[in-house]
Amino acid sequence: MFEDRIYIIAEAGVNHNGDLGLAKRLIDAGKTAGVDCVKFQTWVTEELITLDAPKAAYQVANDGEGSQFEMLKKLELSYADFRELKAYSEAKGIHFLSTPDEQKSLDFLVDELGISLIKVGSGEINNLLYLKQIGQKKKPVILSTGMCNLADVERAYSTLKDNGAPEIAILHCTSEYPAPLESVNLKAMDTLATVFQTTVGYSDHTDGISISIAAAARGARIIEKHFTLDKSMDGPDHIASLDPIELKAMVDGIRAVELALGDGIKRIQPMELETKKVVGKGIYAKHTIAEGTLITEDLLVGKRPIVDLGMEQYELILGQKARTTIEKGSPIGLNDIVFES
Repeated sequence: MFEDRIYIIAEAGVNHNGDLGLAKRLIDAGKTAGVDCVKFQTWVTEELITLDAPKAAYQVANDGEGSQFEMLKKLELSYADFRELKAYSEAKGIHFLSTPDEQKSLDFLVDELGISLIKVGSGEINNLLYLKQIGQKKKPVILSTGMCNLADVERAYSTLKDNGAPEIAILHCTSEYPAPLESVNLKAMDTLATVFQTTVGYSDHTDGISISIAAAARGARIIEKHFTLDKSMDGPDHIASLDPIELKAMVDGIRAVELALGDGIKRIQPMELETKKVVGKGIYAKHTIAEGTLITEDLLVGKRPIVDLGMEQYELILGQKARTTIEKGSPIGLNDIVFES
């Protein structure tokens, strides 16, 4: 999964503020930035949450007092809106994705809209019945793993796999908005890759773009990052999101890292060959070498440029005789040496 190139998800989430027009503008901004996918979240508030569920601390800080139910109801888009957003994304040539937050929305997104991939949020890690229902859809899954230890991930991964999910990519994540740098622990991606032998990535909740780029350099094949049109807008997630200019800079940075990573084979690059001749060391006479003299190490020195033989070949001429007198400071080539068996 996602082997061709790093898959960049611009997480619009709820930053549309319940406004279909704003959601479309987020798709436009994601397309302009060059992301692969603009992702939303789909839920029916009554199916997802109790009436009196409290807000998380960051939600209170960014969106004021009140219940989660009130906040989510205000941010909810209708299924008709998502039909339109999927069509709009396809017309713009960008992948549409939305996280189903409960079973009714899972059925809608998979069975009606026909999404090819299911993104599972970190909040579902302990929701084993729901993970079973997701697995039974037999679609590839991207699983976020905030608020988890390794055992939690193993349990969720096994539930999805045992119930039919054909492929599961795992995103390391810290569920705090913004996430402090000391909580990031990017090396956990290595553990996830080793344990599960699957595609790994990073869902980034830190400030700025540097950690997403670092995750790409460390081997993330999927990067997810919240974005907004304006950080000053009302709502729980805007302030911890990238603006369109930052999103474009992140995409450019990830693509640069991806290009620079290469294939891992240590080789001389074509553009280095001419430079190697100039700065590599050739074999030179450290002293004047009389005709017939046996070549020894103390008669040789490495200097720029390589004219004939490089210093990596100096042992080839040791113990052989000088064909003619070789002046001090002159390069030594094969024609200067008599090779005796």
